[in-house]
Amino acid sequence: MPPEKAPDKPEYLELGFEKGIPVSLDGKAMAPASLIYELNEIGGRNGVGIVDTVENRVVGMKSRGIYETPGGTIIYAAHRELENLCLDRQTMSFKAIVCQKLAELIYEGQWYTPLREALSAFIDTTQVTVGGSVRLKLYKGNIIPAGSTSPFSLYNQELSSFTTGDLFDHKDAEGFIKLTGLPMTVRALMEERSKSKAKS
Repeated sequence: MPPEKAPDKPEYLELGFEKGIPVSLDGKAMAPASLIYELNEIGGRNGVGIVDTVENRVVGMKSRGIYETPGGTIIYAAHRELENLCLDRQTMSFKAIVCQKLAELIYEGQWYTPLREALSAFIDTTQVTVGGSVRLKLYKGNIIPAGSTSPFSLYNQELSSFTTGDLFDHKDAEGFIKLTGLPMTVRALMEERSKSKAKS
């Protein structure tokens, strides 16, 4: 259904995950095929998952494709929210690179290759702690996060608050800022020295 024809009232759902895999919908355990079928129904009636894109084919040409993937789009959005909660910054950053390459290999039919197996092993490792539940709000083609919980959450209010306690002293950041900014300071001094020499 086109987003503009979707209901005027938002619809909420909650997806449960274990090791990065969706296993339940609104608290009810479901097999993968049944879960996708149900999410296709829910997402479809809310105008979610319609993609109109120009893409690169393996043979080199560009082609236009219009896809409808409501269930997959919902799972992707929920999974991304849970990863944001459970994975550290460096793992998230590198995983984005790995996922891009993995997607290319799969698109090109390179499933049975050593590289694909190695990349999949990395992905599997990152998903061990991606478990919990994500609540989403669907409204006229949009998927809006409405809360997530996980026993593996890396979020710690005592550390992230502006009124931290003994776990973190904001004054500790002064040395870190000086060290990370040192290359820029050295470069600025070098440029200033060069300008002074040019004027003299």
